[in-house]
Order: sequence, then structure tokens, then C-alpha cells
Amino acid sequence: MKLIAFALCLSMAVGPGGVGLARAGTVEHGRKGFEFSTEDGRYLLQIDTRMQFRLSHPSDDNPVSFEPEPDQTSFQLRRARLKVGGHAGQEWLKYYWEFDFPSSNILDFRVTMQWRSWFGLRVGQWKARYTRERVISSGKQQMMDRSLINRPFTIDRQQGASLLGRLGVGQWHSVDYWASAFTGTGRGGGVNDDENLMYLIRLQWNPLGERAGFIGSDLGRSDPALSLTVAGVTNRSPYTRFSTSGGGSLTGFADEDDDVDPAVRGQFRVKQAMFESAFVAHGFAWQQELHYKEIDDRVQSATTILTGNYLQAGYFFSELLEFVPPELEFAVRHAWYDPGREDDGDDEFELSFVANWFFSGHRNKLTASTTWLDYELGEDDTREEWRVQLQWDVSL
Repeated sequence: MKLIAFALCLSMAVGPGGVGLARAGTVEHGRKGFEFSTEDGRYLLQIDTRMQFRLSHPSDDNPVSFEPEPDQTSFQLRRARLKVGGHAGQEWLKYYWEFDFPSSNILDFRVTMQWRSWFGLRVGQWKARYTRERVISSGKQQMMDRSLINRPFTIDRQQGASLLGRLGVGQWHSVDYWASAFTGTGRGGGVNDDENLMYLIRLQWNPLGERAGFIGSDLGRSDPALSLTVAGVTNRSPYTRFSTSGGGSLTGFADEDDDVDPAVRGQFRVKQAMFESAFVAHGFAWQQELHYKEIDDRVQSATTILTGNYLQAGYFFSELLEFVPPELEFAVRHAWYDPGREDDGDDEFELSFVANWFFSGHRNKLTASTTWLDYELGEDDTREEWRVQLQWDVSL
């Protein structure tokens, strides 16, 4: 309740004319939930809720390893979120925060000042604008879940500040840029562990003039839009990976929470880069990411290089075949990951197929998925798993 009260106060904040509440305006329900706006449009408050239910067999998440485990059928409330956003005083002054009920964590809290399309500033905590797959909301994904390479390569949510903007809107030289500095310790990490911040830069070229948005599936049957991106990150910390839980460690690396041999401050210098492509046109949606990550262990004097890639495409076949319902989309993804260990035969592979039925766009959809996982554990040791899942994602 305190969070809701804070959002209400912020949206009705003091205007330039003095103290007092802005005049009441309209109340609507739109693509971002309930929307409260003042008569003059200077203040906007959006409140949205979302729930995600999932049935899985024989497991839910991609395994970190293929140690023998019994097959299990699970039915879970995967996500239950409260989202609050809008603008205050001026349309260029935007705020947003997001709360997750199962974990009782504030996931996002940020303020964005977009003075011009070509120049803005964001401060707070949010998903660092590094990889498309991670930035796209779990409620707006084309596939049921993110690929197996998300875990080792995402930098997830971070706290800090970023310059951002878009140049050449509508032209062949249209470019989006992000230049960010973070504490580099993940969600909830308001304090850097040493004097080395995390730095990120992302450059996205939109050669057709329009960018492919950060949303899965081409629900709007868009005109062609293409985005080609390069991005890089550098950080020094006790972490080799990040997730919604904050900083953590990849398999085979020291963990900060290990009682015997914990990771220490600044132990890992991590440098990573990626190339990304995304394209949408008339019901077809494509996205791809190629990753490189170098982990320099300053304590063990060892360097590990990780690589990975995924390819993903989906299509509304109603654009070609009249008998196919327009609400139905099919999509496929292939991913591979090399964890960089000494064994040559230690790659991991994923092949996933989904069918999406959109009752009301991404705000109410049903997804059926099947995934094949192949982990090469050594020269003569391969573990495989088929997984089937059914998911309902609904926003109210």
C-alpha cells in the first residue's frame, strides 16, 4: 500500500504553478491497465497487474546440469506483478516501478527524462539495455521462456544511470544509443563492491528507418522494420552472472555465498560483447543474438571464454492461408552454448517449438511449448531431455 500511495502522490505532484492537486481528468483502461490522467494531460498514472500460470513436465526451468532427477509435473504461479508508471508534470518526465509478489521484491524503479528524442537520461534500477531477449518482458515474449544462453550472458537488472536517445528518426541512418554506468552488483545492489563500475554501450542501427520494437510476435502485421545492434559490457565484481535474484555465479566459478572458498571482491574481470538482429514484417518476426564473454579470474589467474547464439522466428500463417485463425502464431528457436571449459565436447543445445493463441494480444494469451535439450558432458556422455509446457499469461 505504501508503494501505491507513493505512485499516487508522484503522479499528482506539485506543478509549476504552486502547491495543490491537479484537476481530475479521465479514467480509462488501455494497453497498460487502468490509466488516470488530469484534464490537461500533464499527469498520468497507469496501474497494471499481470499473472502467469504454467504447467510443465518433466521439469520447468532449463537445468544447470543434467544430474539425475526424478520426472515431475508442476503447476506454478510463475509470476504475479504489479506495475505502476506514467508521467508527472511534463510528458518527458516518466516514472515506472514494478513489484513481484511471489518474491516480494521491487524489480524496477526508475525515472526517465526524455527531453528530446535524441537525448535523455534514466536513473534507478531496470533491465540494463544489453540483450533484446532479456529486455523483452516475460509477458511479451514470443517463446514461452528465454533461451538457454540467457543465463550465462544476461546482465539483468542493475542500478545506475544511462544516457539514451535516437538519431535520424525515419531515415536510413536511424540509430538508437545507450551509454550506461551501473554499480555492477545486480538487482538490489545499490553499493559497488569496489571502485570499478559496470559500463555498457549499445548501438542499434535501424536501416529501414523504423526499429523493431522490444516485443515478441508481430501482432500488428507491421511494415518491414529491421534493427542491427552491437553492444559491449565491462565489469569487475565477485559475480560471473546476474539474474532477477541479483549477482550469482556460473557453474565452475567461485560463489560469494560459498562457506569454504567464497568469491572475493573484484575477483572477476568480465568483458562481453554481442551482435543482435531483429526483423518484423507482415506477421513475421525474427530475432537473433551472438555472444562472446571473457571471464578473467584474478585470484586463480585463469581466463575462460564463453560463446553462444540463438536464432528465433515466428509467423502468423493466417497471412498466407485463409483457414488459419488470425489469433494463432507458430514459432521456433535454436540455441547453442559453449561454456568454455577445457573439454571440447561440452556444448549445450536447445530446440523449441511454440504455438501461441492471442485472446487479446499479449495481455491475454495461451502458449503451448515443447523443448529438446542436449547437454554434451564429455567425449562419450550426452544427456537429453524433452519438455512439454502449457502457459496462460493474463494482464488485468
